[in-house]
Amino acid sequence: MSPPLDSIKDSDAPIITYTLHNNLYLNITNRCSLRCRFCPKFNHQWDVQGYRLRLPQDPDVSEILSDLGDLKGYREVVFCGLGEPSQRLDTLLSVASQVRAQGNKVRVNTDGLANLLYNQDITPQLEGRVDALSVSLNAQDATTYEYHCRPSLPRSYDAMLDFVGRARRYVPKITLTAIDGLDGVDIAACERIAEDLGVGFRRRLLGRVG
Repeated sequence: MSPPLDSIKDSDAPIITYTLHNNLYLNITNRCSLRCRFCPKFNHQWDVQGYRLRLPQDPDVSEILSDLGDLKGYREVVFCGLGEPSQRLDTLLSVASQVRAQGNKVRVNTDGLANLLYNQDITPQLEGRVDALSVSLNAQDATTYEYHCRPSLPRSYDAMLDFVGRARRYVPKITLTAIDGLDGVDIAACERIAEDLGVGFRRRLLGRVG
């Protein structure tokens, strides 16, 4: 398992796994189809809770699995770094399958744009591999979303909502998130969207990462 930043500050070793809140987090890519104004990496900041998450290259499946260590005692194994895990869907699914085979729960923190990215519905592939999704809603409408998230793919907001609706059939727990403190973001309206979709909602705080 990767050590905290203060113990490797003179090393170039990438951090693939890191521990927060009794969960093990997997940092498998820095790539993303969003360029969120509030994302630390677009503000020249790659540290999260003492872990430097910039990757010189994407780790392969064998590197990720060798870095996992003993998974006993973790509440969840979470795919979440400073990038979008579904950008590496095959890697995500392969590692998730092996994590669940050890009896651990898997959560994926995602922008919900995988279907748009791959031009197909990938949600059936999550069944039996992913126990929970945390999806970045981030705004109550497409205009506000596009301002803050700056998507590179067209119709991203609608695609994200459609992804959530489809994923409900295959993933037991889905939670939408939005950040309180972003200009123009109506948290109450975001929560109503989650209710209408039949999924959970979590309010995040601006400036609190990890």
